[in-house]
Amino acid sequence: MVVAGTSRQWGQLGEEEWQQRAEAFGAVVAEAGGSWLTLQAYERGDGGVPEDVVDRARRHFVVADGRCAVIVDPMGDGRVRFAEAMRRLPAGVNVNEKSVAGALYEPADVEPDLVLIIGPSTRLPPSLVWELAYGELVFLPVDFEELAAEHVAAAVDDFSTRRRRFGGLDEGEDDE
Repeated sequence: MVVAGTSRQWGQLGEEEWQQRAEAFGAVVAEAGGSWLTLQAYERGDGGVPEDVVDRARRHFVVADGRCAVIVDPMGDGRVRFAEAMRRLPAGVNVNEKSVAGALYEPADVEPDLVLIIGPSTRLPPSLVWELAYGELVFLPVDFEELAAEHVAAAVDDFSTRRRRFGGLDEGEDDE
């Protein structure tokens, strides 16, 4: 998952530039063995979401010779995303972690392992509510306009050196 920019900044990118970025980022993820990549706005920003950005909401397409699906999600408010996901659950469905995660991540079928946040490491994006539970976070202090495939590759490289604990402690660590 790459979290970057405001909804307004997303609206300033043309369709062709979005397609090029998505393809370049997806190729990096596919090369690392990933099958899904979600591009998500960092926050809503001033002025709301431009109409052309709304048209791209929750759209996905396949890149990198069919090896990676890219989800474009301009929703910059994680609380709104969560509420919308809950509304999409069919009546009578058992509401549990699996059903909520399925509604939030669709069409992806798994939670993100890596969350690349383009912004300061001193502040979590308001667009992320659920995704922070077990994802490994990588922060890069670059401007949204400068975000490139090399940044995604650097985050994947950083992620590949980590030992994931999924909220657990290393052996011998106290939980004081």
